[in-house]
Amino acid sequence: MRVVHSLAIGCFLLSGLPVRCAAASLGLEELYRLDRLPAFKSSTRIGAVTSYDRTGGNDDGFSGRYSFVRKDEDGIVLADLKGPGVIYRIWTPTPTDDVMEFLFDGEMKPRIEVRFRDLFLGEHPAFPRPLVGFGAGGYYCYVPMAFEKSCVVRLRAPKVQFYQINYALYDATAGVTTFLPKLSPADLSAYETILGLFSRSGSDLSQFTAPPGAKVNVTQAAVKVEAHSTKPLFKADKGGRIVGLRISPTDALTSKARDLLLKISFDGDQPAVLCPLGDFFGYAWGQPAMQSLLVGTTGDINYCYLPMPFDRSASIEIVSERATPVELRAEVLHAAVPRKANEGKCYAVWRRENPTQLGKPYTFVETEGRGHLVGVVLQSQGFESGKTLFFEGDDQTMIDGELVIHGTGSEDFFNGGWYDIPDRWEKRISFPLSGCLGYAKHLGRTGGYRFFLGDAYPFRRGLRQTIEHAGEQNNILTDYCSVTYLYSEHRPTAELSVPPLRDRAVNDLHEVIFPAGWQTPIYAWSFERASLTRKKMRLANEEIRYLSLTAEGNDWFGPHFFSPVCDLPVAGRYAIYLEVIKGPAQAKVQLFQYENPVAAPVDLYAEQPERSGRLLLGRLDLPAGPNNLMFKLVGRNEQSAGLGFDLITVICVREP
Repeated sequence: MRVVHSLAIGCFLLSGLPVRCAAASLGLEELYRLDRLPAFKSSTRIGAVTSYDRTGGNDDGFSGRYSFVRKDEDGIVLADLKGPGVIYRIWTPTPTDDVMEFLFDGEMKPRIEVRFRDLFLGEHPAFPRPLVGFGAGGYYCYVPMAFEKSCVVRLRAPKVQFYQINYALYDATAGVTTFLPKLSPADLSAYETILGLFSRSGSDLSQFTAPPGAKVNVTQAAVKVEAHSTKPLFKADKGGRIVGLRISPTDALTSKARDLLLKISFDGDQPAVLCPLGDFFGYAWGQPAMQSLLVGTTGDINYCYLPMPFDRSASIEIVSERATPVELRAEVLHAAVPRKANEGKCYAVWRRENPTQLGKPYTFVETEGRGHLVGVVLQSQGFESGKTLFFEGDDQTMIDGELVIHGTGSEDFFNGGWYDIPDRWEKRISFPLSGCLGYAKHLGRTGGYRFFLGDAYPFRRGLRQTIEHAGEQNNILTDYCSVTYLYSEHRPTAELSVPPLRDRAVNDLHEVIFPAGWQTPIYAWSFERASLTRKKMRLANEEIRYLSLTAEGNDWFGPHFFSPVCDLPVAGRYAIYLEVIKGPAQAKVQLFQYENPVAAPVDLYAEQPERSGRLLLGRLDLPAGPNNLMFKLVGRNEQSAGLGFDLITVICVREP
């Protein structure tokens, strides 16, 4: 079925309020009744069937050893669930063209048969986009599939790799009606509303976040926040709810110091939100990075549409620890509907472990009480340039003292897959409920976000949400920083304060390594009489990947050249080193800037191939961001048989 967005127009009244589809199947309303997001969940249990390595290793789907609950004569059974329940999410980075079957309530014949890959492409009538989709290396489906008695998910294939299936179970009084591929009129109306909503990331969603019929009021503020001061943006002295928050401009929040704090308090209690302002909106390493349905940045506006009900009072303030004034504009959208008895208050937990603890996973949140988790944003920073193996770690969810979800890898948790591979998890990209905050191998950093609607994690006595920082044993030290959004009946027992300013700043590496044999971008290289090849060689029992420039004579405009793009985190004076394979046919190389040599040439000749140590080519004053360095082959040793340049890495070391 092609999603006809004009149908969504019929789901909105002239007032702009979405139609409420009273008879929609369980699971559908959770995807568009954002006003109900604070309400406690009625499920009796949640869980996930995944392909994680049961031995604690990192074979979370590579071999397929753990990628099934059983095998039968018809294929591989991925899940065998007993109801009543709802499947809320299916994810994989390795779809195939094999047929996936869904058998409900003991059926012998599948009610749904669809190619595994087609489940996510938006071409099947029962699985429309944007409730299904793909990108950042992963494929996801958020179509809720309810079952009264049971649901078996089977793949007609000899093998499958990575997958996750999230579900919730309900008691017999919940009114679960088994999923039908052919939509009822009520479900069709709900789908139209959902598809329209999911296409509006960054737009005003207050008509969805306010209760039906409630008037949405707007309080505007333009403030100058003086250095080291606190400035109020909004105050209410009677019960109600915040249904939207917009703050601008983005450049005021763009800071690696994390020196502006968002402070939101309800009912005279200690702050429910005390969070670096940019991080609250999904900034990553000081830059805007997220445009989800509920929280993020679009253009010059930072927005949040998590409903925030309160009983008697509310206040929103900006706390500045900045040395200079900052001017902000804000809009607070609110409705005079106090918190209901079955609703929690909204909290944001900002945490950082710098470094993480050896042998222990990173903790997003650990709290006691009743509530549900609705969002997670993670910034992951390694301590070594060129290495991001810490992102092999699995997420784990403990609810009421029981492990109910064990994931298969860090980018998997955020609906992605295959980091450090072109056109997969290797750049910033946003979807309505998940996305990649960025991937920079040379900076040793990546991160992601995920928001939860139908697949929210409810807890009655306690929640512990963690993620590993290595494929095994949590043995890679890292700098992990996160924001966790949740609703709670009472104030969480988790620590909601933030550390001192000196402990909040983004950690930028002083030494940045660019591996020429992998993904370092190339700005330009010789125009003629030269060839550039990626190669690998074994030297001293080590396999080395490198970029090989082989040239003859001169280029059009003089000596042959090679210009890589070196993206640097901060401005400064950098020592520029090369690591190369020296050999009998190598050239002399020299660093240039603006057609002038920076230092003396370095001779790469050797009688036999050998891996060099670090060779200093010179020092440059460089700005933050992409820099096109220029290396020229300015001649060769008289014993050299060629004009070669076999480059392993470019290394930029920031000097004091």
